[in-house]
Amino acid sequence: MSFRTIPRISAAALGAAGVLTLVAAPAQAAGLADRYVALGDSFTAGPLVPPPSGEPLLCLRSGSNYPSVVAEAIGAAEFVDASCSGAVIDDMTAPQDLAVGPDNPAQFDALTPDTTLVTVQIGGNDFGFADIVLECAARSATDPVGDPCRDHYTADGGDELADRVAETGARFADVLAGIRERSPDATVAVVGYLQILPESRGCWPAVPISRGDVPYLDDAQTDLNAAMADEAAAAGAVFVDVFERGHDVCARPSDKWVEGIFPTRPAAPVHPNADGMAEVGARVVDALGAGSGSPLA
Repeated sequence: MSFRTIPRISAAALGAAGVLTLVAAPAQAAGLADRYVALGDSFTAGPLVPPPSGEPLLCLRSGSNYPSVVAEAIGAAEFVDASCSGAVIDDMTAPQDLAVGPDNPAQFDALTPDTTLVTVQIGGNDFGFADIVLECAARSATDPVGDPCRDHYTADGGDELADRVAETGARFADVLAGIRERSPDATVAVVGYLQILPESRGCWPAVPISRGDVPYLDDAQTDLNAAMADEAAAAGAVFVDVFERGHDVCARPSDKWVEGIFPTRPAAPVHPNADGMAEVGARVVDALGAGSGSPLA
């Protein structure tokens, strides 16, 4: 998740891209339900969102994750959820070591020539969501209203997070090429990441990110989603835009799609809850033209 500069795509532009896919997708929709494969990391798997589902157990897949929502909505004849918590791009082509118990097989092993639909959401762990949150949380104690985390990642005059976005985007292009090679006739939907932080201010100390670092980190995540959208367009894939404000870790419990460091509903910290998974699933279905009035409705 070679280095390339990834131009930022605004939320409005991503929304426009979503409109284009809605126009193009319905003609393909009739065959989507034959064999659906979901690839991804914990934002796909849904750790601690009930009910648990599938093997290996330490992948922490949920039977309510968005791939399950999509599979039910389209009436998938065959559904394979290969996603696994903690997955990185390398785990697409090699087994994922889960430390205890069996490995999760290489996720690409689930792909076949007769696969008709693939959703993929990977790169967040390559970018380093978890490590960044921990680093910034620790530094927030020294300066709750400043931007100590930005200072840390730009200390050498560059911007480490911008570099990570560029690298992750370039590697994501290889993921899409690998999917196309293994499942050449499949419709491929790239799923963006739900926004973790608000645009500004934040909610320190409930979520211990310094006020000045909130927009910096939010911009970095927005850029990562934009990089994924850019690569999806280049590969002829559908990009599923899940960008919507007001449902981040600082939102009211009833409005959250992503839980905070101390979850208020069943979900892993800083991960989607059941509402978030349901929303992402609905957006995937809509982006594929498989909603109301489509051939799959």
